[in-house]
Order: sequence, then C-alpha cells, then structure tokens
Amino acid sequence: MQFLYRAENHFNLANLFTMVNIASGLIAVYFISQNNFFNAIIFAWIGGAFDIFDGKIARKYGLSNAFGIQLDSFADFLSFVLVPVFLIFQAVYADLQGVPLLLAAAVSIYYVISGLRRLIQFNIDAEEGEVSKFFTGVPTPLGAILLWLVYLASAYGIVGTFVVMGMMLLIGWLLNSKVKVPHP
Repeated sequence: MQFLYRAENHFNLANLFTMVNIASGLIAVYFISQNNFFNAIIFAWIGGAFDIFDGKIARKYGLSNAFGIQLDSFADFLSFVLVPVFLIFQAVYADLQGVPLLLAAAVSIYYVISGLRRLIQFNIDAEEGEVSKFFTGVPTPLGAILLWLVYLASAYGIVGTFVVMGMMLLIGWLLNSKVKVPHP
C-alpha cells in the first residue's frame, strides 16, 4: 500500500479522493438527466466533500504534483461548473421556449466558459504544494454553492427564471473577478 503515499504515482491517495469526486459528479449528471434532482444534489455534495479532503491529504503527505493539480481542476470543472449548470438548465429552464430559452442557453454557456477560464488560470498560476491565503475571484466550489442557493430559491418560488439568469451571470463574473476570498 506504499504506492498510495508516493507523489509520482497517479493513483496516490489524494488523487484517488479526486477520482471519487469525478465519479460523484458523473453520478450527479446521471440523476439530473433522470430529473432526480435530490439524488443529484446529494452526489454533488459528496463530490464536494472529497474535493475538500483531496487537497488536505495531498499537502499532509506531500502528494501534490502536476498530474494531481490537473486532475483536481478537471474534477472541479465537472462537479462545480457543469453539474450545477446542468441542474439549473434541467430544473429551472426546462420549460422555456424561443428567445427565453436562447437567453438561458447563452447565460449557461457564459457560466461554463467563466468556470473553465478560472480553472485554467488557476492551473497556470498554481505551484505544487503551495496554498495562498486568498483566492482571487470566487473559487468554483463556492460558485457551485451559490448556484445551489439560486436553484433552491427558484425551486421554492422565491425567485423567477430571469432572476436565476441574472444571478448566474453575476456569479460567472465573480469567478474571474478581483474579489479576494479567504482560503480555508
């Protein structure tokens, strides 16, 4: 079991936690496609929990490497960008037609591109094993949490479809803003 604690191993303990995040994201996508939003959210949160621990494990055991950084960003893109956008598209925008549907699609694409851009820039700036005290811009996991809250506000009839679109635009913009967010 020593291979779990070797940084050069692609299947080290930290990366295995990241792979569980990816698997949870894929299962969440499946449940969204079945309109089972409750189970989708459960698996998205499971992925989020594994995302928290993969970094902590990597730092504690010195397992951080370039492969792990890229793998973590892929997992973040799936679990914290694609899953919440797909959820909102299926749950909130599903009944739209015509121009409102095109607008919802454009807003969703904007959010996906914003999330992808943030993760790519993060990888360019990342150094193995280093953690800064602040994120510049809203990290994608926090963006996902904000989108879950927007989804819940919509599901409970607190906000309408166009407010959801506006919030997606705002959160997408915040991903790449100069806002400083403390690193936990």
